[in-house]
Amino acid sequence: MLRIIVILSFMGSSLALLPTFGICPEVETIERLNMTAFMGKWYEAERYFSIFEIGAKCGIFNYSTGDNGSLRIVTSQTSVLTGIESTLEGIARPIGRADDPKLTVAYPSLPIQYPTPQWVLGTDYDSYAVLWSCTNMGVFSMKSAWVLTRDRQPPVPVVEKAYQILDKNHISRAFFYRTDQKNCPTKRN
Repeated sequence: MLRIIVILSFMGSSLALLPTFGICPEVETIERLNMTAFMGKWYEAERYFSIFEIGAKCGIFNYSTGDNGSLRIVTSQTSVLTGIESTLEGIARPIGRADDPKLTVAYPSLPIQYPTPQWVLGTDYDSYAVLWSCTNMGVFSMKSAWVLTRDRQPPVPVVEKAYQILDKNHISRAFFYRTDQKNCPTKRN
């Protein structure tokens, strides 16, 4: 049972898709993604609400070099209910050219293989990144967004820069949930 909860939790944290009526909106990504500068540890400051993420805290995305021009993503989180840390490894590949900010992410260890888009809408590489995911499914679209920061407790001006990217793309902040980054395991700091 615990294994099922962990798998569902990670499916929620990695996909974290919010079903809405209508098709995916047009959004503007950065022009080019500098993969080297983007690599490293990012703390999840905020994300779209997902039922699967209730009770999760201390979210971290760690990007590193993958095979054949891909990025390896290791996401981790801690359950507030059990205190158990969980990780999930994914592979992000550019959709087009090598520096394409539009990535598709797959999680080989999950029982259901469904690559999802993960687009970089904005980043300064040093303090914040805004990620977006949206998939059309008939009359619905499945959306998600993340605000990632290099600091576990980012200063307000850093988060405001991320909000400017969201606002410019008309992405509602109403569905965002602030990730609890307090009392996190110290080995991951």
